[in-house]
Amino acid sequence: MIEREFIKQKKKEFQIEEFVSDSLNNVGHSKTKMQRTPLGEKIIIAASRPGLVVGREGRNIKDMTSSLKKKFKLENPQIEIQEVENINLDPKIIAERIASSLERFGPTRFKGVGHKAMADVMGAGALGVEIRISGKIPSSRAKRWRFYSGYLKKCGESAISGVKVAYANAELKSGTIGIQVKIMPPELRLPDDIKLTEEKEEVVEETIKEGEGEKEAIGKAKEEEEKAAEEKKEEAKAEEKKEEAEKKEKTQ
Repeated sequence: MIEREFIKQKKKEFQIEEFVSDSLNNVGHSKTKMQRTPLGEKIIIAASRPGLVVGREGRNIKDMTSSLKKKFKLENPQIEIQEVENINLDPKIIAERIASSLERFGPTRFKGVGHKAMADVMGAGALGVEIRISGKIPSSRAKRWRFYSGYLKKCGESAISGVKVAYANAELKSGTIGIQVKIMPPELRLPDDIKLTEEKEEVVEETIKEGEGEKEAIGKAKEEEEKAAEEKKEEAKAEEKKEEAEKKEKTQ
């Protein structure tokens, strides 16, 4: 029973995120995240143009809040809008930009649109980018065009968790065009990215306690006194030997 409740909640969250993304068109929508708080459900929307998401006097937010209450039976949905810092490193925004350009200018300029989007991503500092445009473009036969630059992981944990992937659709007269964008962000650390750091020599300073220092000083003073006394004794013995030798010489 608990597993079913978890599945039901995740399914509801996915439906809400899908509804929000479908209702936001041409506003630079990046992602939607839902959080449960004691006051109610908190829906975080990340977009490149927050003003279009809010609308005049907050009409879009009010309409979205009322529709979320009716459709998904949410008691107190709170919508928070965040601005995307670097739009050229967000694959969802890049895919939507390509789709809107194709719908505006048509399929004849798809190569220029793809190359410009690729240059913008690489100019933002990405390690690699891949753009796939598939559909009846530019002719009546379906094809797949690939634009790529830099280095992009295709397999392994880095490709699954590190590479950002997004999809978008463009509705043209010839049909629906699918767009896939993969971006390898600059902050991604690869397993073979190893940096050697110089070892710092640790200088250990020997500290002598006050009591130990005093003892050592007293011991040294005693040793010096003993040496001086021994030297005086040796000098006295040498003088006695000299005197005895002088007496013997006189008697002879």
